Amino acid sequence: MSARFSIEQEGYPDLPAMMLATVEALKSMGGSASIHELDEKVAELEELSEAEQSFTMSGTDPRPRLNYYLAWSRTFLKRGGALENSSRGVWALTDFGESISQIEQTRAIQKQVNDEERERARQKRHAAAKIKKVETDTNFNLEEERDSLEVASWNAILLSSLRSMDPSAFERLSQRLLREAGFTKVEVRGKSGDGGIDGIGILRVNLVSFQVLFQCKRWKGSVGAQEIRDFRGGLQGRADKGLFITTGNFTQQASEEATRDGAIAIDLIDGDRLCDLLKQYELGVRTKLIEEVTVDKSWFEKI
Repeated sequence: MSARFSIEQEGYPDLPAMMLATVEALKSMGGSASIHELDEKVAELEELSEAEQSFTMSGTDPRPRLNYYLAWSRTFLKRGGALENSSRGVWALTDFGESISQIEQTRAIQKQVNDEERERARQKRHAAAKIKKVETDTNFNLEEERDSLEVASWNAILLSSLRSMDPSAFERLSQRLLREAGFTKVEVRGKSGDGGIDGIGILRVNLVSFQVLFQCKRWKGSVGAQEIRDFRGGLQGRADKGLFITTGNFTQQASEEATRDGAIAIDLIDGDRLCDLLKQYELGVRTKLIEEVTVDKSWFEKI
């Protein structure tokens, strides 16, 4: 069993303990998992409360503190040779990662990476391009992966815009998104006293159609299991499935409640997934491809 860690409103969690929990979570899932699966499994194994999963970073950063520091745990483990990840966002244990079972091993990885980064910083002290640093009470300075920075940047801007929208405008955006995704007869109801139901739509899959009731909420922090239970109460006898859309994220307990056996299934779209969908369907998000031109001097010399 890992050394337990906790997440608080402020301060830094025990990073080596989080690293060990990440390794143990991967072992329990067969050695590989997506980021979402991995974060949920860590929360489950560590028995983190919904409150701990709801704390967000300070300032304009909307990410949950748990997910933020688990991302750093993966980065440390990867740089220490314990994890590897594919372009599809799947993280897996290496042979070395499989051998980790004690917190002393993850502490050693943290020290190794810190030492490497301090040496790199020393070597680049006079360089024009400076390394972006993240500082914690463990006194580590680490360059975050460029892709992660870019994703965090545009996601944060987009989520900030979504949270500042009027509730009725956010409902209309959800309606438009569902239409783009193939839903038909999408209606926004937005009536109070309707069991938390914001709208309804029909999803046709081949020859079968499903009536889906949806709820869309601008949310900072985590949606808990109680909100999912309340939403399901409004679905009884009225729909085949439910869809919960939020700008926040869902606790591990909420995800379990959404797929509980014997109950109407509820699909969940959190803030990160919502951003990806808006980007995919180009709803207020544009992707610019930069053309790179290379001149082959040797080609001209051969003419």
